[in-house]
Amino acid sequence: MFDELHEECGVFGVYHVEQAASLTYYGLHALQHRGQEGCGIAVSDGKRVKSHKGRGLISEVFDEKQIQQLDGNIAIGHVRYSTAGGNTLENVQPLLSVSHRGTLALVHNGQIVNAMKLRNEMEDDGSIFQGTSDSEIILHLIQRQKGSLLEKIKQTALQLDGAFAFLIMSENSIYAVRDRYGLRPLSYAKVQDGYCISSETCTYDVIAGRDIIDVQPGEIVKISNDKVEHFYYTQDVCHSLCAMEYIYFSRPDSTLDSINVHLFRKRSGALLAQKDHSLEADIVIGVPDSSISAASGYAEASHLPYEMGLIKNRYVARTFIQPTQELRDRGVRMKLSAIHSIVEGKRIVLIDDSIVRGTTSKRIVQLLKEAGAKEIHMRIASPMIKYPCFYGVDTSTKEELIAAHKSEEELCRYIGADSLRFLTIKDLLEISNGSLCTACFDGNYITELYDYAKKVKE
Repeated sequence: MFDELHEECGVFGVYHVEQAASLTYYGLHALQHRGQEGCGIAVSDGKRVKSHKGRGLISEVFDEKQIQQLDGNIAIGHVRYSTAGGNTLENVQPLLSVSHRGTLALVHNGQIVNAMKLRNEMEDDGSIFQGTSDSEIILHLIQRQKGSLLEKIKQTALQLDGAFAFLIMSENSIYAVRDRYGLRPLSYAKVQDGYCISSETCTYDVIAGRDIIDVQPGEIVKISNDKVEHFYYTQDVCHSLCAMEYIYFSRPDSTLDSINVHLFRKRSGALLAQKDHSLEADIVIGVPDSSISAASGYAEASHLPYEMGLIKNRYVARTFIQPTQELRDRGVRMKLSAIHSIVEGKRIVLIDDSIVRGTTSKRIVQLLKEAGAKEIHMRIASPMIKYPCFYGVDTSTKEELIAAHKSEEELCRYIGADSLRFLTIKDLLEISNGSLCTACFDGNYITELYDYAKKVKE
């Protein structure tokens, strides 16, 4: 959709496995929903690190020949959607740092909120950056520290503020690091005779991963010498996984911090239905794809039939920039179409995961009404997004968030629905046992915002 949210990226790694590059390719393919702008893989054979990366989808950047050339049994990979830093090849990951001590490769998911402060300090000390990504700062910081690689990573993590789940690969080891809030997901599993690491557990089904374990907030997991070691760089931790990981970003077949995404969304829909005990409707429809689970939960709890009233065209180009309003409106019709025989004359409960800018919601309501829908009662499986996110989501100002400027009633009139209701923050915390970051809903940021603070007021 035109007003959908975008998460920054996904990371994946394997240690001590045959055809490490091939396994990483399949892992990244399962994470493709987390980023479509660029991707890359770095591989080590125990002596040297080789890499290949490019702009575009996994299938566009890699072919069989390139994968075969990346020989080795250790690998890390990355899919990217740019939020901090532009979409240039210099910012596509993995990022490599070559020195007399060896080569390090980095992949990172999240956003460092004190990145500009750290970058300015390092540039004043003579550091030269190749790109504009905040991820490059992590590599520079590591190289500036003293001690073993583990000690360098510990010291670096202590200086970073914000959201990060990153992998560092040397010639013979992988380190998995998660921020002290656990804002971005990260886990590892056994595969073949080695291990794999991923942003989401859905990848393990593809590569036959087993015995899944979450990397904990504030934890460093070191995989080397065919064993796994656990270290904490801080004891000051707080479980605050980004709520949007459950609501929108992650695949429904992933489990994050021991909670399955599909079941979370289904429970969200059920809670919406419980508050609609007096609503009279005929069918429940979910906006494909991330709202289907919530819609099924609503239908089950309300004893209303779930119908496939909207069809998504999966073959529309990823980039759809149109010069006129008319063509932009047509773009929604290319991506979504209504089944007239299903919606005509019906009182519809329409479930969506969120409302960001409101334009897509308005066009979907219009689409259904043109198809003959009698009433449309829109239900949103998240609270109203009123504040920008600085932890890896591309909402940087309040200006672009329609709920920051309109009440629920005003928003209902704007999108043309007959009624509108959102999930509450209390509902979210109930489903997750109280361990979520809800800053985009309530403005309660869990870190200092540094240079981003002024954007909260814009």
